[in-house]
Amino acid sequence: MKTICFFLMNCFLITTLAFGQSSDEIEIRKLEKKWTELLDKGDTTSLLEIWSENYVVNNPNGKIVTPKDIVALMKSGHKFPAVKRIIENITFNQDIAIVMGKELQLPSNMNPNSEEWIPRRFTNVWIKSKNAWHLAARQSSKIVSE
Repeated sequence: MKTICFFLMNCFLITTLAFGQSSDEIEIRKLEKKWTELLDKGDTTSLLEIWSENYVVNNPNGKIVTPKDIVALMKSGHKFPAVKRIIENITFNQDIAIVMGKELQLPSNMNPNSEEWIPRRFTNVWIKSKNAWHLAARQSSKIVSE
């Protein structure tokens, strides 16, 4: 019986090590989801805690914006359209995490049940400081069909 238990515990440990995500990757995935939810809610106070002090965005319209610009826009009543984010890759380089993937944005004038979401590509750059991750930079581009 001890041999079977030992064998099963070793299989579990090896599987976890071989296929499991690092704690940093799990944290980044949670933060990606959280900041999107905060944006949907319009929670500028919590967003400012997640964004780095020098956070910068190159938005899908080709404009470079800062937290000051984003917060002012949100406080003026702007609601960002719903976005579904699909993470395809997370790469770590010391205290930097680079998240890449695709987004599907619901056009602001469409029904949420519509299948015509606008496809985009994104890159988010996170920096770890004092054991906390902060979103430092973001690029999002519309996918243009040829």
